[in-house]
Amino acid sequence: MNDQAVRELLAKLLSWEDSHAGFDAAVDGIPEQFRGKRAGAHSPWELIEHMRIAQHDILDFSRNRDYHEMEWPKEYWPKSPAPSSATEWEASIEAFRKDREDLRQLALDGRIDLTAAIPHGSGQTYLREIVLAADHTAYHVGQLILARQMLGIWK
Repeated sequence: MNDQAVRELLAKLLSWEDSHAGFDAAVDGIPEQFRGKRAGAHSPWELIEHMRIAQHDILDFSRNRDYHEMEWPKEYWPKSPAPSSATEWEASIEAFRKDREDLRQLALDGRIDLTAAIPHGSGQTYLREIVLAADHTAYHVGQLILARQMLGIWK
């Protein structure tokens, strides 16, 4: 197996758009007046902020030996269906992108054995955490696109 090819595939998987829209396309152009409107179970804000929080938690677990588990579901979802401001909205999206890039760099780091158990975990590997982050995001991106369709704001 070509280790570098696997690492590059994992890095690409985090922003995959080969078979469906990715995070960047899903969040692009959501009008401010729709950001807190629920379509189905969640608003666009709730989904975006949840993706950010969960991805950050996975990244934190993957590299922080002093990691503390968050309380599910309370700490994984925003308290409000709407962001407090356009600044909070943009900050959440940018934080998601930064953490995604940090996960990409983790995947590409040849010093890390992707199949090794994370030292402070209970058997989880770096590979598992990267795939978990990509899978979780893909699931909620689908929900976000469906919410946008229901709100009439998807292309």
